[in-house]
Amino acid sequence: MQVTLDLPEELAQYLGRDARSLSRAALEALVLEGVRSGQLSTAQARRALGFRSRHQMDLFLKTHGLELPFTLEQVRRDSETALAFRK
Repeated sequence: MQVTLDLPEELAQYLGRDARSLSRAALEALVLEGVRSGQLSTAQARRALGFRSRHQMDLFLKTHGLELPFTLEQVRRDSETALAFRK
C-alpha cells in the first residue's frame, strides 16, 4: 500500500534527506508504535522492516527505547539453542 503524507518542508529536513529516507523513517515509526501498542507482534514488525533475524529486531527495538519482557520459556529456548551451537 502506498500512503502520501503532506509534511512542512522544515519538518521533512529534520526527518530525512530524501523521499526514500523519509519513507523509511515513517515506516519505522509506524512499526514501533504498532509493537508498543500491541497491534503488531515482533514477528510482524520484523517482516515489515525486512529484518532477517529476531536479534536484529530486538536490537532495533532496544535502540529505539522499546524493550519487551522475555518469558521464562523464551529464555530457556534461547539457552538451549546457544548450547546446541557449542557442541
